[in-house]
Amino acid sequence: MTLPELHLADWRPTKDTLHLYCQIVGKVRLATTPPRNQWWNVPLYVDVRGLTTRRLHHNDTTFQIDFDFVDHALLVRTHDGRVRSFELAEGVPVADFDSRLHEALSELGVDVAIREQPFGLPIKTPFPEDREHAAWDRSAIERFGDMLDWSDGVFEEFSGWFNGKTSPVHLFWHGLDLAVTRFSGRRAPPFRGSVPGVALAVMQEAYSHEVSSAGFWPGSADVDASFYSYAYPAPPGFAESPVRPDAAHFSEQLGEFLLPYDAVRTDADPEARVLEFLQSTYDAAARTAQWDRAALECPFGKPGPLPKD
Repeated sequence: MTLPELHLADWRPTKDTLHLYCQIVGKVRLATTPPRNQWWNVPLYVDVRGLTTRRLHHNDTTFQIDFDFVDHALLVRTHDGRVRSFELAEGVPVADFDSRLHEALSELGVDVAIREQPFGLPIKTPFPEDREHAAWDRSAIERFGDMLDWSDGVFEEFSGWFNGKTSPVHLFWHGLDLAVTRFSGRRAPPFRGSVPGVALAVMQEAYSHEVSSAGFWPGSADVDASFYSYAYPAPPGFAESPVRPDAAHFSEQLGEFLLPYDAVRTDADPEARVLEFLQSTYDAAARTAQWDRAALECPFGKPGPLPKD
């Protein structure tokens, strides 16, 4: 597969709009799922046409919300075959997206109240009042969807190389990043830092145990789209560890290793480069934090001949 260009500056208004849409849908998911460790009941997931909540439950009804990046629409479907949908292609203000979604949920008997406020973003306008964010660049959305689909497959392969606790490959709507996390099995010291707009209790649950976490992030004003990897708590020597490929580097600003997406996109073997980055940064975390690698790693998942019957 030839990976698409995805410079944040080229689609920032659309990315911000999609990010807010995902927060609204993600909050519905939060309100209709039982709590799980590390907030695993909160994220969205990549599917064949875009993003999905997977199954949600409310008022004895099972339902699902999907972003369709092929037909550029939002769909709500119930287990008994009822469907409500509306188009996104012409650009829908966040306020209208919010009201249309709640209207669709209400018609299906599964509407829930959410906190109508962006989470952890510099954007502070409540969803019902936000008419500024309404961009929808069809080409950019399709390229982002292709990128998520490809990255999801690479992260799934990498997940198979580990035998310990591993998160699903999922998209956290806080940062709009696709992520996968490995756990050492040991508890971490209580999180004592601060993240703007995020309650301390949220971070303490997210980082209750030692992790090596990696993912793909569309970027910010200061950093273009990148793959990332970090350890928490960051052990001494982690930031100075040699990692691969050559385009990877440690960002003091973010406290994590970055591999620019553009370096991956233009490489002759992009999948190999991302897997190299994921493995070498995990190696750095596991080595410097002294994980029990013999117990945690899984040679069965590595490429090669499968055991014979």
